[in-house]
Amino acid sequence: MQRIVAAVDKHRDLILEAERYVWKHPETGYKELETSRYMEEQFIALGYELKKPKDLTGFCTEIDTGKEGPTLLILGELDSIICPAHKDANPTTGAVHSCGHNAQCAALLGIAAALKEEGILEGLCGKIRLCAVPAEELLEIEYRSNLKAEGKIKYFGGKTEFLWRGMFDGVDLAFMIHMSTGSYAIRGGSVGCLAKRIIYRGKAAHAGGAPWDGRNALYAASCGMNAANALRETFREADLIRFHPIITSGGAMVNAIPEVVTMESYVRGRTYKAIIDANKRINRALVGAAISLGVNVEIVDFPGYAPLEDDQNLMRLGKEAYEMLDPEGAFGFSDYVGTGSTDMGELSRLMPVLHGYAAGARGTDHGNDYEIADPESACVKNAKWQLILLRLLLENGAARAKEIVENYTPEFASKQEFFAFVDSLNDSGERIEYAADGSAKARLE
Repeated sequence: MQRIVAAVDKHRDLILEAERYVWKHPETGYKELETSRYMEEQFIALGYELKKPKDLTGFCTEIDTGKEGPTLLILGELDSIICPAHKDANPTTGAVHSCGHNAQCAALLGIAAALKEEGILEGLCGKIRLCAVPAEELLEIEYRSNLKAEGKIKYFGGKTEFLWRGMFDGVDLAFMIHMSTGSYAIRGGSVGCLAKRIIYRGKAAHAGGAPWDGRNALYAASCGMNAANALRETFREADLIRFHPIITSGGAMVNAIPEVVTMESYVRGRTYKAIIDANKRINRALVGAAISLGVNVEIVDFPGYAPLEDDQNLMRLGKEAYEMLDPEGAFGFSDYVGTGSTDMGELSRLMPVLHGYAAGARGTDHGNDYEIADPESACVKNAKWQLILLRLLLENGAARAKEIVENYTPEFASKQEFFAFVDSLNDSGERIEYAADGSAKARLE
């Protein structure tokens, strides 16, 4: 314990400088060029060799203890969100770390630095893979759709893309610690999501002179949202369904009937089954609204993130690690399932994972008042907690890690089986065929 604490404290300035640097250089997913370069330079300066994905931000590095055992993956996320109203938002892009990922990067760097200190690896077995991963926040769907069309990515989430590219091959279990505006905590998991692009296509006309010659795509979109809203009370509370569309383009000019209106949204839910069922019902509502106004609608559904289910045994060990670090500290521990989504869910379908929370932030998550108020807690203490958990997992012949892996039952038997299912969620195309006589044939699901 004292050796771990001393190793992290030795690099306190490095950790806190990293937190500030990443905060001041916010970049959204798959655009984290400065952030990734900075982290790469820091890791290389510590003596690490990096494995980088082709034409993508982020990297992994691996430490081999020299003794046979499982491979443990520890992650930190590089990307920011967009919140132009935040005082520290990038004035051009609106990007800001109102997600706390800057503190994750700093803690990951602190872990990397401490692992280079003499004696830290003593008594450990297996391998430790550290990963700075891009694109956790599922936003800018049109941008990522273009990257996919260009063949630069296959999946929208950074962990999903890294998993598919083989960056996590050979990993047996994984953990990461997110920021919290409350106490240090561990909870049961979070919902998954399906991402959507919705394009209503009508007919332009002079909005004042001859509106009857047009078909208003904006009105159709409004009706579609209202129809979907009417479904909300029919969703079971236990399924934790969320549908929250935004209009990304609502018309070209005020003097013309809007011809094309585009929207983005997720359908979130506790299980894949709940997500798929709710999505079918929402699509029917969106299509019905289009028919009512004589316009068409293209719906593009693609996999977002899998529901996250934290491993119960790893949760208990994480709690034990925290109590060793701070026996009197406030700590939350529950099976609560949050209604945000993360691509850590993908890993939880294939291996035991823990997605814990560190105190040190204040304000509203993803809001314009969010900030790291206590970087000592968010970054330095956070790194110590993770290193203690690492030690509990890999000491004594990695007995605890091996037990957790042996007691875990994956939802999917292999990465290939998982991606076959994920790819089956893709769907696209216009949903209505209009005949010359005005009749319509619709694909409702």
